[in-house]
Amino acid sequence: MDGVHDLGGLDGFGPVEYETSEPLFAEDWERRAFRVMLGFVASQGVPGGRFRHSIERMAPEHYLSSPYYEHWLTGATTMAVDSGFTTQDELERRAGGRFPLSRPDRGVLPEDLTPHTSPRYAVGDEVRVRAWHPPGHTRAPRYVQGKRGTVVRFDGVHNIDDIAAHGGGEVADPLYSVQFTPRELWGEAGADGEVMHVDLFERYLEDPR
Repeated sequence: MDGVHDLGGLDGFGPVEYETSEPLFAEDWERRAFRVMLGFVASQGVPGGRFRHSIERMAPEHYLSSPYYEHWLTGATTMAVDSGFTTQDELERRAGGRFPLSRPDRGVLPEDLTPHTSPRYAVGDEVRVRAWHPPGHTRAPRYVQGKRGTVVRFDGVHNIDDIAAHGGGEVADPLYSVQFTPRELWGEAGADGEVMHVDLFERYLEDPR
């Protein structure tokens, strides 16, 4: 999904701020938000892709202005409202004010839901990442789409998150580690002599042109 969450390779956000000895939870509400997410996901059997997409659907101004664990809380409560577990009115009553949720899910399942279990590519093969703009969840970062790389490892067959995120169930797809050069990804801003590996499902890949 194209969205504000996919920040890889974007300029203008300044340096990443961090603490040398950063605690796991800086405030108690963060610990509680973490518990809410774990409790809902575990009790409802929520796929990881669905949880990630509930965060991806946050309004850009909310996503960029809120801390990490608020993303988790927003995602978990959005899924709770979507599933009928609670309502936004109830959340706002308990919060004593406005309680923003993520936007509606616009994801569309692909026509091909056939499991793919035999890898098409082998280590050393040159591939190109498909350049497309899915309205739903995807694990293919925007900064690698349309770029050429080399398969360096086959990681077996796994259920593809893009499909599970939108209620399509478990559909298997080969998973690869693909190596890119910084020059391919970033152009003149890329450093020579370095490489970057990205885990990509076979459905994201095509033969280089």
